[in-house]
Amino acid sequence: MDNRKVIEEIASWLKPILIAVIVVLVSRQFIFLPTTVRGESMMPSLQDGNRVILSKITHIDRFDEVVFHATDSPDKYVKRVIGLPGDTIEMKDDTLYINGEPYEEEYLEELRSSQDQGASFTEDFTLQELTGKEKVPEGQMFVLGDNRPNSKDSRVFGFVPMERIVGEVKMRYWPMKDIGFAL
Repeated sequence: MDNRKVIEEIASWLKPILIAVIVVLVSRQFIFLPTTVRGESMMPSLQDGNRVILSKITHIDRFDEVVFHATDSPDKYVKRVIGLPGDTIEMKDDTLYINGEPYEEEYLEELRSSQDQGASFTEDFTLQELTGKEKVPEGQMFVLGDNRPNSKDSRVFGFVPMERIVGEVKMRYWPMKDIGFAL
């Protein structure tokens, strides 16, 4: 085999590999991002050490799980979006009220059922009491962890500016037994 054929053979292998690397780098930079869940604040939905894929180009809706740069530390947090701009939020007798309407939080049932009878899972609060604001301000979100008794969330650090959102959790890929979409 002469040198020219060797070079052509190498080039035929390098071209698809180079294209694949570029696609992965562009996807990771602008579309998807793998990350690891740290802590137990989102149990049972997400466990400490779960690995998830974030979408960086999604529209964030109420009850989506999002990862964001913490406002009070260099860490990233994963929490559930409860309040969007213009919303009023209240928790009363373990019932979430958004804009005066009660909402079922089915994702909390597993943890609630393990609580002592009569014990409150989420302490009562109003947005006004926590933040001094009646409504979630424009460009901000109110987030809560699913493991309410053990979560540092908007009840502690206030609203999360939308520009701090890294992405929405779209898929859990580790551990393999829990792999799935649309948590």
